[in-house]
Amino acid sequence: MRCYCVLHHGQALEMVEKPMPEPQGTEVLLKVRAAGVCHTDLHLWEGHYDLGGGKKLTLAERGIKPPLTLSHEIVGEVVSAGPDAHSAGGVKTGNVALLHPWIGCGECPACQRGEENICIKPQALGVVRPGGFAEYVIVPHPRYLVDIEGLEPAQAAPLACAGVTTYSALKKLGDRIHTDPVVIIGAGGLGLMAIEVLKALGGKGAIVVDLDPIKRKAALNAGALEVVDARATDAAQQIQQATGGGARAVLDLVGATPTVGLAIASAARGGHIVICGLMGGDLSLALPIIPMRPLTLQGSYVGTLKELEELVSLVKQSGMKAIPVNTRPLSEANTALQDLHHGKVVGRTVLIP
Repeated sequence: MRCYCVLHHGQALEMVEKPMPEPQGTEVLLKVRAAGVCHTDLHLWEGHYDLGGGKKLTLAERGIKPPLTLSHEIVGEVVSAGPDAHSAGGVKTGNVALLHPWIGCGECPACQRGEENICIKPQALGVVRPGGFAEYVIVPHPRYLVDIEGLEPAQAAPLACAGVTTYSALKKLGDRIHTDPVVIIGAGGLGLMAIEVLKALGGKGAIVVDLDPIKRKAALNAGALEVVDARATDAAQQIQQATGGGARAVLDLVGATPTVGLAIASAARGGHIVICGLMGGDLSLALPIIPMRPLTLQGSYVGTLKELEELVSLVKQSGMKAIPVNTRPLSEANTALQDLHHGKVVGRTVLIP
């Protein structure tokens, strides 16, 4: 089978011919029908995360080394399964499923709580295990297959990351999504997904902040109440005015020093800020501000299998609109990554083998 792999960080993906994997035990082999291209793929391609102050967290420090087959937003068609997979249930040749990629070790306390996404020894598809930039992919157990009957594979693929990440983050904001507009920082694939998920959950609405006028227009087209130019000198004041005195709910999908600073500056007393983005940097903050205002700063990392199942059910029941998707052949994986790197993508690019 063909795979497009990171053999050297920061260099072009290379097409590699690999033997067709044979599922063992509870494993399931799927033919990839769609594979989304995410900002996390860029970090994995680059080989590090920016910790600010000139510091970097390298993938090697996390035990992740090339060769890497990227993409964790995967829809696949069941081809075959190991001898123990059928007794585990949910496996039928020809079924098309969305894969929950945030797989854990299955043994640590987080995994035992059903929070494999924060496992201490993660085994995520497209990160540690081979992902969707390939013609076929293996998952270790049929429980990671989420039924998407009635949904288009290319539109469903982004639910595995952009979808479940924003769904999980919005849940953390609690009831205030129904009483106050949510300030969403970043109008890329996650931002547009967050607008749709918020509408499906019956939220009050979104005020979207981004640098790019094209993406701000896309946010308005998706139903944002207002948009704010992140580069405006009075961006915090604009957000405070739009929210009636300060944001009570902020979702930072960029996670950079300027965006977190803007979130704090524009938050109301008692505001809740959830940070999902991994763009990087650091934060210097006078500690008395947190209890005196008082603010909640919370991280959110992708989502659980249960949350992905809930999200897919929500999509089916609510008729939630898909974000804009640009499909390209798998052979254009390098071009797709570069377009994302240079901010040329509105919505999501999805590769089709």
